[in-house]
Amino acid sequence: MEQLSLAQARRIALAAQGFADPRPTGRVDRRHLRRALGRMGLIQIDSVNVLVRSQELPLFARLGPHPRSLIPDATADGELFEYWVHEASHVPSAHHHLHRWRMERPHRWARYWDLHERRPHFVDEVLHRLEVDGPVTAGELEQREGKKGQWWDWDDGKVALEHLFWTGQVTATRRSNDFARVYDLAERVLPAAVLARPTPTEHEARKELLAMAAAHHGIGTLDDLADYHRQKPSVGKPLVAELVDEGRLVPVTVAGWAKPAFLHPAAARPRRVRARALLSPFDPLVWYRDRALRLFGFHYRIEIYTPQPKRQYGYYVLPFLLGEHLVARVDLKADRARRTLVVPGAFAELGVPIDEVAEALAAELWLMAGWLGLDRIEVGERGDLTAPLRHAADHYARA
Repeated sequence: MEQLSLAQARRIALAAQGFADPRPTGRVDRRHLRRALGRMGLIQIDSVNVLVRSQELPLFARLGPHPRSLIPDATADGELFEYWVHEASHVPSAHHHLHRWRMERPHRWARYWDLHERRPHFVDEVLHRLEVDGPVTAGELEQREGKKGQWWDWDDGKVALEHLFWTGQVTATRRSNDFARVYDLAERVLPAAVLARPTPTEHEARKELLAMAAAHHGIGTLDDLADYHRQKPSVGKPLVAELVDEGRLVPVTVAGWAKPAFLHPAAARPRRVRARALLSPFDPLVWYRDRALRLFGFHYRIEIYTPQPKRQYGYYVLPFLLGEHLVARVDLKADRARRTLVVPGAFAELGVPIDEVAEALAAELWLMAGWLGLDRIEVGERGDLTAPLRHAADHYARA
């Protein structure tokens, strides 16, 4: 069994995710979106908009400045659809058939069964309304009974729509002004050729998803591969064994990893990676925190839901990738009223060359500011990287 160094595994993983590819130098269009999605397989969605919605950041990390309409336009054209894959995700419509096993399984969601018991025909009524009246948001159903409570206190209409969404009878696009899901019949949104594609067995689909996860990771443990499409390792273990027997995965060991790893046979093995990118908290490179720790020695926890006094780094903190390493973490906010990219805090990882990191980070922040239509960068005081970053950012502003 081949043994790889941690540095080799890291370069393989970075290349698999597209960070060994040069960013486009000209106009960025649908072809570049397809290339990036070919590397990632899916893009996780998150509604927090303190900087920019998280699903836009993986494209910026790989493509640099690009039209922010790429994802909505591809969805409107039927190339992408939204489903629960790695949480809520944008997924190529060509993969729709690989997720039908989940759509066809009995829904164990307690809210749905409570609704079904109270109003057994209500979901069918909602589906009929969609058929007759066309697309609808949850708010437009106006089915709330009683005072609205805290997060996740959905009314019956929202529960019905989400159940239909889970089962694949409806799909959703996003309304641009408030990001609300707009639900519609799947056959009115997805291309007929996508829906006509034969449905594989659950065994075949799960196995294919694991093979795809290996291609997107380049190299990973069973847990890594299973997490990519939110499968259970216990279910994936015999499927990975089949993939090994078929030569579609190659067992290897990685120095310092306690568990066996699996290499995709087509994984690139670059001798060096010269990346520079700010990563979404939900970028596939770092969304599985145990893998980020094993690959990069980077302990990462999102602190959005942590009370402010208990936050260590800040509210919306992005890892900064430079070369082959995660070298810093940066708290960011877009103050749109002042057209300013605000950096409340910036923190260097132990042992990195701080001035070099600050220079590269300042360049990336100015690139992001221009992409978001912001004119200024304002660096705060929190973290050991803020002073050199402020100096570097001011230097770029004067240049």
